[in-house]
Amino acid sequence: MRNIESCFCNILLVLSFLCVFAPPGASGFEIPEKLVYELKWSGIKAGTATLKIVDKKDSIKIISTARSADWVSFFYPVEDRIVSTVAKNPARPYLGLPLRYRVKIREGRHRRDKEVIFDHGNHNATFIDHLDDDKKNVEILADTFDPLSSFYYVRTLKLEVGKPVFVNIFDSRKMWNVEVQILRKERITTKLGTFDTVLIKPLMKSEGVFNRKGAMYIWLTDDDKHVPVKLRTKVAIGHVTATLVRGRY
Repeated sequence: MRNIESCFCNILLVLSFLCVFAPPGASGFEIPEKLVYELKWSGIKAGTATLKIVDKKDSIKIISTARSADWVSFFYPVEDRIVSTVAKNPARPYLGLPLRYRVKIREGRHRRDKEVIFDHGNHNATFIDHLDDDKKNVEILADTFDPLSSFYYVRTLKLEVGKPVFVNIFDSRKMWNVEVQILRKERITTKLGTFDTVLIKPLMKSEGVFNRKGAMYIWLTDDDKHVPVKLRTKVAIGHVTATLVRGRY
């Protein structure tokens, strides 16, 4: 069951992309926004996850949480929280680059408490493992995102079928250049109704937001907001699906 959380808090979570300025024709979501998902493991409800972005005046904060359902918690409790603090971009009403990234995870007996502090001016990131009392400075490239903020940034881009996007992501003490494939347009139906969507597939290599052991697919609404209405990834046994069930967007 550990993969259930990793598939989601890793899910939205990750897509780091190119530069800080959106190309012509791109728009984006509104702030504040809150998205609530039902997590199913091979068709069985396994938990809930929430994505929230808020304006904190001097910065923007993105918060991802995941919690296992009661029946799962009985033998494998999952309670995770990921927070990305992002600078405001004066050139447009969206995201600048990340300032701080904090991950606190409880999955059964497994615990993680790690943090990344970004210094983009000096092309440096400080990785801190709060459980092992470990710290490491790593050189980063220009326009580097963390897994969570990068996903929100990609929503501001103009996505064209057949034209992949490449992004720089710092995760798990390493730099990664991630390709996000824009596969096709699909009409899907969920509890909230029928949506025209753009299906994307991030080819994530790190252990972060996208589980590297299984293909990840994300359905974004085919409009300016690119709301993620459905996410799906394969795990060791079966697959995990996150479907939007309510929220403010």
